[in-house]
Amino acid sequence: MYDLITATSMGVRITPLDRQPVGIGNTFVMQSTSAESNVLNVSASLGLKTKVLTAFVKGSPIATFIKRDLGRRFINWEGPEIAQGDPWGYRHQFNIADSGFGVRGPRVHNDRAGEVGRLLSADQFDLDRIFAQDGARMIHFSGLFAALSPETANFCLALAEKAKANGTMISFDLNHRASFWKNRENELRDAFHRIASVSDVLIGNEEDYQLALGIHGPEAGGKDLLGQTEEFKGMIGEAIKAYPNVKVFATTLREVLSANEHLWGAILYKDGEWHLAPPRDIQVLDRIGGGDGFVGGLLYSLLKGWEGEKCVQFAWATGALATTMLEDYAYPADEAQVWNVWEGNARVLR
Repeated sequence: MYDLITATSMGVRITPLDRQPVGIGNTFVMQSTSAESNVLNVSASLGLKTKVLTAFVKGSPIATFIKRDLGRRFINWEGPEIAQGDPWGYRHQFNIADSGFGVRGPRVHNDRAGEVGRLLSADQFDLDRIFAQDGARMIHFSGLFAALSPETANFCLALAEKAKANGTMISFDLNHRASFWKNRENELRDAFHRIASVSDVLIGNEEDYQLALGIHGPEAGGKDLLGQTEEFKGMIGEAIKAYPNVKVFATTLREVLSANEHLWGAILYKDGEWHLAPPRDIQVLDRIGGGDGFVGGLLYSLLKGWEGEKCVQFAWATGALATTMLEDYAYPADEAQVWNVWEGNARVLR
């Protein structure tokens, strides 16, 4: 039995050393990444059994790198090996991103031409085995993968249907990206609505709820986050009415003071009660993956069966932890480290 699985298109991120901009740096580090595998990393690090459903380019050294890196992260994988074809054929996505510094924000350049994960479909997997025989307690979807192509949208819908039929909990992080939605608004709005309708957990920021589901909320990237708490609650309240089957709603609160300093908070609705992690100042090494870290901590907390207040605190802390690392994901050593982050305890542990 797997605790947490996801569907994703794996790729790599390359990042200039020493926080340099991409166009200036000449030495880069590389890591395997995807929004969905980033979420799994918290549970995998803390001993839960996880797996990604993905595709690889057959014989590619990048595919080999990704598999080895997933193994290092204690994440299992399953999926087809697809031939590259000619030199202009299929490959894994490349994210080229710097970390920013001070008043210079980070920039992300997506290079996804020929991305092999766009081909993923339900007929490449034995869904009956995955859900009825192997079993999965929870499956997580991200709007990034769902919006990647018409094929991945249909794949997510097929997975959601099979998960629901087998009693697997469904988590959906809306993760709206305007570039993915261009000229596909009606198609994707319908797909997102259908996934959200069968979800148990629904996550998104103020932009995600408004742009992906059409639910009105506060101004994106606004100031005075704590003062806007009631507006955020109102937004989630509208989502509760629209999606009555969802049991847990969550949103993060972020105000960027500089590339290295953010106000970071969260709101959770669970079991009919509101839970707030008030925005607090955090120091940021690399912001990419902070939201995924939050989702990862939330899903781990839910799988552990914790009450709402503990869930939102742990999720806040894993999100904050992710921003202290150059990887795109939180990599907690143990639960105690996460709770130290929540408590603001950065004392050395000997």
